[in-house]
Amino acid sequence: MIQVLRKLASTRLTIFGMILLGVGAALNYDNPVTTPAWVLAIPLLLLALNLCAAIISNPNINRRGGLLVFHIGLLLIVVLVAIGRLTKLEAKIELVEGQSFAPEDMIEVREGIWHTGDFKGIDFVQGPYSVEYTTGMTRGPTHSYIAVPDGKGGWEERVIGDHTPFVVEGYRFYTTFNKGFAAILTWTPDGGAPVTGAVHMPSYPLFEHRQANRWVLENGEEIRFWMQLETGMNPEADWKLEPARAHSRLIVRAGEERIELAPGESARLEHGTLRYERLAGWMGYKVFYDPTLRWLFIVAFLTVFGLATHFWRKFGAAEVHAAVQDARRSQIVDGGQTS
Repeated sequence: MIQVLRKLASTRLTIFGMILLGVGAALNYDNPVTTPAWVLAIPLLLLALNLCAAIISNPNINRRGGLLVFHIGLLLIVVLVAIGRLTKLEAKIELVEGQSFAPEDMIEVREGIWHTGDFKGIDFVQGPYSVEYTTGMTRGPTHSYIAVPDGKGGWEERVIGDHTPFVVEGYRFYTTFNKGFAAILTWTPDGGAPVTGAVHMPSYPLFEHRQANRWVLENGEEIRFWMQLETGMNPEADWKLEPARAHSRLIVRAGEERIELAPGESARLEHGTLRYERLAGWMGYKVFYDPTLRWLFIVAFLTVFGLATHFWRKFGAAEVHAAVQDARRSQIVDGGQTS
């Protein structure tokens, strides 16, 4: 049994596991959606097995308290990271002002095979947002306002930022640089019921001169849109992007027709009536879930504590012992000189 554990604890297996982990990290670079979770989970579990065998079979580890705590901490970190990869979720979502969160609206969803996907406790409505810019178009703080249930039948306001997430049921929502404007439109087909929806324009101000999109109706007819915006953008000074204070005109192209609409105006098209209800802002969020984060922090603290204890006993105690010996020698010499 000991021989088997020593083989599992070999440094060659450690190096092999590190190579596999490096390959997995390279495949997982920039979090491509197509990369499965096992490319990192398997190397991590292999390294955990290697480290566990080393702890059991190596007396230089298991007979020294601080070093034992350090290696157990490393083992727990490896296991927790592997569990985190199997239970995590990463996704993106764009919410327009007034829109409620719905899990089916998430895009680029990447989740571990053990992720439960329970979003029942997540309920919030997107509100307005503002983004501060400094001279040279450098993006500053983002303040995205949302409304969440207060548990008393009402709503309370929360603010989300790039580094200030909205945390609910373990899920974290962070704002991103991806945000822009949307045209809220109502289409009333001839003889049919009106349909209201939002047409998102490309990210602003990244695509300032490409604020265009299209809407395909149920009958297959395509309506193209181009939005003219006045936001107060000034690359040579500090300014704030606030969709609530922006002004717009919507250029509509349907077939050979070209129509210009302001918010609240309608236009008669070939098969129905289009109304430009209002201009709204949309905010892009990064959604992140990893139930192991809190435990990782605790284990990392204990791991560092174990290593610090080991080095203190190894070097600190030796220095204290040497200082005591030097003091004793000094006393003997002084005593001899006195006598």
